[in-house]
Amino acid sequence: MSRRVLHEPAFLILTALAAGAQHGYGIMMDAGQISGGRVRLRAGTLYAALDRLRADGWVETGREEVVEGRLRRYYRLTPAGADGLAAEVDRLRATSAVAARRLGMAGGLG
Repeated sequence: MSRRVLHEPAFLILTALAAGAQHGYGIMMDAGQISGGRVRLRAGTLYAALDRLRADGWVETGREEVVEGRLRRYYRLTPAGADGLAAEVDRLRATSAVAARRLGMAGGLG
């Protein structure tokens, strides 16, 4: 597993897949919900990120089905992807705690 900072689209995709396998449109909708509507993944961004995450071994394709004449491919998180997401969550918590302390926020953020 590479130790890298995840770009927000990849972070949202992995977070969406942490709940279970989803197809592309489901991932886009879930990412919007996770971000509170702040981020809308477009198809190009989604599939480019999925290709990178698959190449890194963090996401894999699962079953495929045809719905209304169109192929629907499901993606799922791999154990390496779950580890990478957990590492990113830890990194974000640590960074947020430093920011909270520097702002004088009682109790921090995490």
